[in-house]
Amino acid sequence: MPITHIHLLEGRSVEQKQELIQNVSKAITDTLGVAPEQVRVLLMEIPKENWGTGGVTKAQLDQ
Repeated sequence: MPITHIHLLEGRSVEQKQELIQNVSKAITDTLGVAPEQVRVLLMEIPKENWGTGGVTKAQLDQ
């Protein structure tokens, strides 16, 4: 059973996340030859104040 973890910044719509899960699941089923029911996709949404690059948070960059 393939399990995929995806970390992304919060703020995407429900529809975008559903499409992401669908597309990632299809890529895994096509590549590994497993049934869609075997695929797990876990989205981990990170608040912008908890995401930093170069010593600055994404929340600070957005200001």
